Amino acid sequence: MTLVDSRPETRASHAPLAIVALALGGFAIGTTEFVTMGLLREISAGIGASIPRTGHIISAYALGVVVGAPLIVSLGARLPRRALAVGLVLALAVGNAATALAAGYDQLMVARFLAGLPHGAYFGVASLLAASVVPPERRGRAVAGVMLGLSVATVAGVPASTFLGQNLGWRSAYWLVVVLAVVTAALLLAAVPARPGDPTASVRSELGALAKPQVLFAVSAGMVGFGGVFALYSYVSPLVTEVTGVASTAVPWFLLAFGIGSVLGSWMAGILADWDVVRTVVGGFVILAVVLVASWWLTPSVAGALATILVVGILGSVLAIALQIRLMDAAGDAEMLGAALNHSALNVANGLGAAVGSVVIAGGLGYRAPGVVGAGLAGVGLLVFLTGLAVSRRS
Repeated sequence: MTLVDSRPETRASHAPLAIVALALGGFAIGTTEFVTMGLLREISAGIGASIPRTGHIISAYALGVVVGAPLIVSLGARLPRRALAVGLVLALAVGNAATALAAGYDQLMVARFLAGLPHGAYFGVASLLAASVVPPERRGRAVAGVMLGLSVATVAGVPASTFLGQNLGWRSAYWLVVVLAVVTAALLLAAVPARPGDPTASVRSELGALAKPQVLFAVSAGMVGFGGVFALYSYVSPLVTEVTGVASTAVPWFLLAFGIGSVLGSWMAGILADWDVVRTVVGGFVILAVVLVASWWLTPSVAGALATILVVGILGSVLAIALQIRLMDAAGDAEMLGAALNHSALNVANGLGAAVGSVVIAGGLGYRAPGVVGAGLAGVGLLVFLTGLAVSRRS
């Protein structure tokens, strides 16, 4: 099957709006993924559960991402690409509607798991659709354009929906995502060219990509190495209040710095990936490790903390997009599965980074320690990735 349409007229007429439509789906997903963290106190009060217990709904969403990505992609590989993308954003709408309607803790846990299921699969099919409407040499920028929606959500979608949830009730934030998902579905039908599925695909052939060494190396590198980003980001609030010494009211500015960095990184990643995917991954891990080590000395100052968080946001997006393209290449005919697996890996990294940071903080090493430990995770991710390259060259 030809995944890249060679007809210039198709590209010229559809590419810009198609990528915007696909990116809007990423914006909706990014909003629902991160708004829960901003509304945790309101949700906790609304369902009558403690904040630590309510926090488990974040893990439920992440579990949905990890499970849904390979499962949905392998089952849906034969389906027309655009139809699959539309179905996934409508499933996102259903999951968020269930979240908004949940009457208690158990229902909310199930709803957040369901909302997470289409996450990775959507980015998998959206990446293929974006790549199909541009020339091959611009594939990296097209995939980055889709992922840009996720980054913009951290800057605009999450703050806006958090404000909405705080003033109109936490459920309103999830109703907003429902609206975004429905609008995305309509735009996808209007702007994205129809693309056939793979009639030869089967669950066995799709999941067979998991046995490919380069897929396993790239996924493992993302699971561990990207944990370095979350080791720092998970504890930004106590870091800047306890180490940098600013008031808690200033924390949103540091979160905004991370979001701006993510947007800049998404733009840079497309250019860098079109230049050289492998060097982008290697360079990203190296610089991330250096910055995280340097965070020990930089974060006590306001300027140093802002710069550190901004650069970590940039590197996070660069690595996420470059690893996604690397997985698409490594997966061969199962490109969509490769792209989807990247999001499963990043959600595992989210949990790993936060857990490792928690351990060193609980051990009395302070709030600067997660950044240094995160550098170790980035270093291990780099080592795994380089090992994969060495194995590839030998074979």
